Amino acid sequence: PPATEVPATGSSVAAPEIAAAGRVADGVVRQLDPRRVQLDRIVGAIVGAVLSLAHLCTGLILWLTRGPHADTIIVSLAWLPFTALLAWLAVRWPAIDYRHWRYRVDDDGIEIWSGVVWRRAVIVPRSRVQHIDVSQGPFERSYGLATLSLYTAGSDYSKVDLPGLDHGVALAIRDALLPKDADSAV
Repeated sequence: PPATEVPATGSSVAAPEIAAAGRVADGVVRQLDPRRVQLDRIVGAIVGAVLSLAHLCTGLILWLTRGPHADTIIVSLAWLPFTALLAWLAVRWPAIDYRHWRYRVDDDGIEIWSGVVWRRAVIVPRSRVQHIDVSQGPFERSYGLATLSLYTAGSDYSKVDLPGLDHGVALAIRDALLPKDADSAV
């Protein structure tokens, strides 16, 4: 992203104040809401527990049906490092991923930067936006977060998601990107 000041908490103004004042289209580069880290950790722990349990059950079924063969032993011994890797990913990866998400909204549109290994920068001009959705899953709703989805006329990046926004901020961004008057509507 451009060399714009981004405070450690995401912005110098709290999310409800940004949404209430309608200050989202000010050209300031912001981070996602920090609550996204905790949400991603919980989702990662649930997914990791399910995958670890599936691996453990697979090893147990192999052991009971085939006995102590080489492949059964390998699958059984791989459970602990596999579970440790999943636990590390559930705890550490959300904070790493969070540090690499940025967005900026101005009068021309929205820019979104993301990616830890493969970096991606997407610019969506206001004139290309066909419609905008703000959605919340059950976990997002419990944290007061939302995902902003922008739909454009193109084939590549015809849907661009910006997850981990405060719900009020997502609504304010949606309103800021909507056409300003009836003449500019598609």
